[in-house]
Amino acid sequence: MVRQRAEWMRPVDEKILETMRDEGNMTPSALEQLDVTVANYASNRLSKMANYGLVERVAQGLYRITKEGAAFLDEELDAGELESAEDSE
Repeated sequence: MVRQRAEWMRPVDEKILETMRDEGNMTPSALEQLDVTVANYASNRLSKMANYGLVERVAQGLYRITKEGAAFLDEELDAGELESAEDSE
């Protein structure tokens, strides 16, 4: 099997999620220091993934991977089936 990405996802999202699963909670700056991506882009991607439940914000600028994010990495979740929190408001 392969990971089922959603249309809104970018290739770097998987790298961000993998890093968070390996390293724990992350800030955009920490992702930049680990050469995952630049902090501004990481911030945008983390916000987008939080809207869909793959990560959650635990403090200002600090995110952690959710069980849905881990399930996506383990090929147990089709990210295309996730709904945006913004769409449900």
